[in-house]
Amino acid sequence: MKASAFKYTILSAVATMVMLVLVLMPFHAFLTVWLASHFGHYTALRLWKELILVAAGLGVVYLMLTDHKIRTHTLSRRLVWLIAAYAVLQVAIGLIVWHNGDVTTKALLYGWLVDLRFLVFFLICWAVALRTARLQANWFNLLIFPALAVALIAVLQATVLPHDVLRHFGYGPATIEPLETINHNQHYLRVMSTLRGANPLGAYLILPITALVIGLCKNRRSWRLWLGLVLCTLALYFSHSRSAFLGALLAAGIVLALNVRSKLGKQLLAAGAGVVVVLAVILSLALHNNADFQNVVLHTQTNSSSPQSSNDGHVAALKSGLHDIRHRPFGAGPGTAGPASIYNDGKARIAEDYFIQLGQEVGIVGMLLFIIINAGIGYLLWLRRQSPLAMCLLASLIGLTLVNCLLHAWADDTVAYVWWGLAGMAMATLPITETKTTRGKKQAH
Repeated sequence: MKASAFKYTILSAVATMVMLVLVLMPFHAFLTVWLASHFGHYTALRLWKELILVAAGLGVVYLMLTDHKIRTHTLSRRLVWLIAAYAVLQVAIGLIVWHNGDVTTKALLYGWLVDLRFLVFFLICWAVALRTARLQANWFNLLIFPALAVALIAVLQATVLPHDVLRHFGYGPATIEPLETINHNQHYLRVMSTLRGANPLGAYLILPITALVIGLCKNRRSWRLWLGLVLCTLALYFSHSRSAFLGALLAAGIVLALNVRSKLGKQLLAAGAGVVVVLAVILSLALHNNADFQNVVLHTQTNSSSPQSSNDGHVAALKSGLHDIRHRPFGAGPGTAGPASIYNDGKARIAEDYFIQLGQEVGIVGMLLFIIINAGIGYLLWLRRQSPLAMCLLASLIGLTLVNCLLHAWADDTVAYVWWGLAGMAMATLPITETKTTRGKKQAH
């Protein structure tokens, strides 16, 4: 009895830690900057969720050792072993390049942190959700209520609040710049709400928008869901994140396609998509020389004072990343590319593509391994697509994959922790892998 009570205490504590991380992550950047402005230690404060991750991880190790169901439903999965292989590859390549002096200690540690933390959180959520219904039962509220607060703040930033309001909370050159613009044009500001930037905000909003669309497919008359969708869509617009906007459209379109049953409904959906494409082309041609359209949609302007547009920067970064992979197909090591590379003695390499970043760090093998992990999770979510949670994650995964082809979305704390944490919960609904003996018994009956 004592052992059982202790195990339940550990399970409850880890579940609480998971929910705490999911609720606070959308406000992580704001809270750490604000607290650092009063108490200092900005870098240390940013690691609060990793400290929780360590504590939760230790709790899950104990549960794995003492709970047969958790061991059986996780260790029997190829996906878990693929993640383990990817982690071993990350560590091995990192130690080799660090020993050779090609990466600084700080860059290597940060590189490992960025590349592996969300996978660890994914496994933790998976293990805990197998033994408690608290996480899956509350997934919608854990996602939507923080997202609505983030979206409301974003809309207020764009409409009512002073543009530099974040300066009053410690934002600045030493932490996070309080303002983002399009091509350094002060007339075209981008809001970031409580996230690290406008693009992370846009990427994060794909998740709640997808969840709200699913909710409306089930209950079209809910004014609360409509209000939430309008609020999140406005926040997405004010972020001016083109990749996130495309990702959200793609995710919402997939949800609608999965929920439309009739042949007529599918035809109308296809026709609607065609109309949207045609209108987009017509507007692009008609407004091609319009300054607002050029800045907001194209992120460039004919008479811009910026020496290089964001589009040119994307193309140049992508070409540089592909060049690196071609010349070092086994990778230069974690911390030598992406956000962590800024700590690598001035050798920063930003590819503007998360998958290319992995190719730069852990080579073609590591990049392909991570892609296979994503595909495996997508397949498992597809099997459970009748579940609203699985459908939300499947559609948003496809949308966020598009975003990651244009940005380093998985390198952002909030986007990575929230999506992969929810994905871990969804894995707990999967049936255990059947053995040959089990299948034989079922066939006999």
